[in-house]
Amino acid sequence: MSTLPRCPWAFAYDIVFDPLLAVRNFRSMRAMLCTVVIALATCGCSWQTLGVYKLDINQGNYVTQDQVDRLKVGLSRQQVKTVLGTPLLADPFHANRWDYPYVFERQAKVLEQRRFTVYFVDDKVARWEGDEMPPPPSEVARAGGGDAMMDKSLSTAPKTGEENWLLQLLKKLGWWD
Repeated sequence: MSTLPRCPWAFAYDIVFDPLLAVRNFRSMRAMLCTVVIALATCGCSWQTLGVYKLDINQGNYVTQDQVDRLKVGLSRQQVKTVLGTPLLADPFHANRWDYPYVFERQAKVLEQRRFTVYFVDDKVARWEGDEMPPPPSEVARAGGGDAMMDKSLSTAPKTGEENWLLQLLKKLGWWD
């Protein structure tokens, strides 16, 4: 009986026949294993940030209070279009009514939803109704609003002066001033 000669590259396991997969040094295997564990742990910590980015969605007609203030009883349909814009919903079954809905979504959550309706009699404005409208953008900017008025609780970015977990860890270890 003859035995098969051992290959010079079969260092650790006879099961592994590929010289690239053979373990030559157990220290390097331990280092590789630690690297893989650290990489997986880091990915596991950030599971919430991975995924599909969802855009901010503005749908409908953004009607402000100054636009509503310019409405008057007796305006024609064309004049209403000039003041408020083309209605999103002009229902053929309710030709005497124009609806101006508005919805703002951030990360698939509705933050703002309003509805404004204009009623016509003989193609003239008879009345209007709707939710409380926001002030015009010029007043919001003057008051220091804008993005500051939006709900920032859904933002995943650190707030001003807030430290993330990695910076806190580096400070505890003394590696960051």
